[in-house]
Amino acid sequence: RLKIAVVGGGSTYTPELIDGFARLAPFASEIVLLDPALDRLSLVGAFAQRILAHHGSPAKLRWTSDVDDALAGASTVVIQLRVGGQRARISDETFPLACGCVGQETTGAGGFAKALRTVPEVLDIARRADPGAWIVNFTNPVGIVTRALLDAGHRAAGLCNVAIGFQRRWAAALGIEPSAVTLDHVGLNHLTWERAAYVDGVDRLPHILEQGLADLAAGVQIPAEIITALACVPSYYLRYFYCHDEVVAEERGRPTRGERVAELEEQLLRMYADPALTEKPALLGERGGAFYSEAAVGLIASLHHDDGGIHAVNVRNRGFLPFLSDDAVIEATCRVGADGAHPLPAPPLRPEFAGLVAGVSAYEELAVDAALHGGRDRVYRALLTHPLVAQHDKATRLTNDLLAANRDHLAWLS
Repeated sequence: RLKIAVVGGGSTYTPELIDGFARLAPFASEIVLLDPALDRLSLVGAFAQRILAHHGSPAKLRWTSDVDDALAGASTVVIQLRVGGQRARISDETFPLACGCVGQETTGAGGFAKALRTVPEVLDIARRADPGAWIVNFTNPVGIVTRALLDAGHRAAGLCNVAIGFQRRWAAALGIEPSAVTLDHVGLNHLTWERAAYVDGVDRLPHILEQGLADLAAGVQIPAEIITALACVPSYYLRYFYCHDEVVAEERGRPTRGERVAELEEQLLRMYADPALTEKPALLGERGGAFYSEAAVGLIASLHHDDGGIHAVNVRNRGFLPFLSDDAVIEATCRVGADGAHPLPAPPLRPEFAGLVAGVSAYEELAVDAALHGGRDRVYRALLTHPLVAQHDKATRLTNDLLAANRDHLAWLS
């Protein structure tokens, strides 16, 4: 039994996480929600208590804005914060479009802006956690934030819901339990491919592709021709690379995702305020993050119970992809125990994957450096290196626009 602290506990996402703890985590003895926005936190916290009671969970839940109180004695610290809120997200999704670059909160210039705001805040929180605590990071961009945590010496693992989403959908299509499907999931956070789906040692991905190519292509919004040519399934986020110009044209003609999420959050908070509501509402599914709670509970259980569970985790490379440095952070299918996550053996990456991974990993290394040390030159070099920018004029303008949009959040600019 253990204490879990949830940083960013006032998020409208939190009931999804609490639902998972209530149903699947009898080992959680205490859950503390941490957030500086007390009005919102008390509303979400009260709803979270009702969810726990509805499921008969023995876990005690409380909430606070006191960082040290929340973290004291916590065996696991789940980080899901958003520095600057949805307003900053909308900025991330908007300013790159003027340069003809994709506007997105986890990749490209927008994702970089989020990393610059986020890394210092996450590191400050992690420094105040108990030395032996596991830091489970959901905060985007997960790979960059997790690398910063590991570089600082913390026991950290990054988690994303992309792999578990594929696993659950394909298990349902095959009529088997999700645990029976082991994915060959590899790459970087939000830059991953499913190369195989093993059931009893047999790769069922060719069958899945044969039976459901059109649905798969629609789900990841990537042309079926690309999936066929690659003979694997790219994550949705690869569309920002494979279909970049098409995505930019789409984004210029519609409201941002951040604007839609802000509307959803207003509706969700009104629902959460209803004292009769004891289960997460269906509308929460539109907020994103399917299977988020199951992924979190599974990883935390394996880290603390040493059960050797299989999870897709962001971890140090340490030779897994030989063309990257050992200190790079990759995302791969791992076996997880009390000593952390270790990638399962897998074939080498083919050149069409390795080249992109190498370029983005180099950018991520520069992004961590810029987030830690500041400086316009560091920001420029990271943008110039990113495969979605990679031009002097664009990198220069994006540097100027990024810094102007984030002046209130970057202490080194003051």
